[in-house]
Amino acid sequence: MRILDLAQIKQALEGADLLAAMEQGFRDYSQGLCSVPPVGELLMDRGEVHIKYGCVHGDPEYLIKIASGFAGNSQLGLPTSNGLLLVFSQQTGALQCILLDEGYLTARRTAAAGALAARYLAPAPVEKIGILGTGVQARMQLRELRAVTDCREVLVWGRNPDHAAEYCKEFQNDAYRITRVADPEEIPATCNLIVTTTAASEPLFSARHLRPGTHITAIGSDTPHKQELDCAVLARADRVVADSIEQCLLRGEIYRALEAGAIQRQDITEIGHIISGETSGRTSDDQITVFDSTGVAVQDIRIAALVLEGSAHTGSCASVLEG
Repeated sequence: MRILDLAQIKQALEGADLLAAMEQGFRDYSQGLCSVPPVGELLMDRGEVHIKYGCVHGDPEYLIKIASGFAGNSQLGLPTSNGLLLVFSQQTGALQCILLDEGYLTARRTAAAGALAARYLAPAPVEKIGILGTGVQARMQLRELRAVTDCREVLVWGRNPDHAAEYCKEFQNDAYRITRVADPEEIPATCNLIVTTTAASEPLFSARHLRPGTHITAIGSDTPHKQELDCAVLARADRVVADSIEQCLLRGEIYRALEAGAIQRQDITEIGHIISGETSGRTSDDQITVFDSTGVAVQDIRIAALVLEGSAHTGSCASVLEG
């Protein structure tokens, strides 16, 4: 059994094509090639823990992931996310590898899924990118978007002005022209590619300023009580796209919009079906599209496979145990 720490995981992922891995994962999922049980969830006063697990039938391994989020940690100078992945053999059930990723792999695969959604659903051209939130995911989403759009004009909003200033400073040498805004409503009024990355429990902006042709990737709402988008936003959308319809019936923006009667189940498609060409994504530049990213275990399976492949090439491991 191998144990890989965060430094070794990052090394193993160098040069890996995360977007291709996410494409394959979503395609496999929507074609029924995966077993992905409902999310295990522990909600506490100060934080939350998610347990995601599953397999792709025919793969050599299956996976169990534990990932936590404690938003108050930022006030303590600690990371807000943590976690690990356990990789087991599908043949024997033996534990093969422990990935001590500290939440990094969850963040990377989520950001890659956001970029993938933009590849299939964003308008051409992207005139301005709007980012709501200033945390780790807000940073990773913008970095991953470089692979799918040449747009470097960005508006960013965050509740904490100091964090927003730090966000802008971090990207000042990356050719981005980033402007902070005090009112989140400015983002739908001026941006046609929007990414929401907060832990909000109430909508961040209304539908009234939403421009025709806008694509929105909603990242933050991964539990039933979170919500970043007004249900009217999904009601206006020409395409409402889920990472997993089954999962989005229980959590995320789609769950909230269905509960409010703003959309119907038949209005939803899965991104895996768009990737495979079974259904259409964006068909004109004036359509409004929404991708609801709740995070599916197959994403973890595919990024873990990249780590295992990369670590085999580098020979990296923190320890090897008899098992």
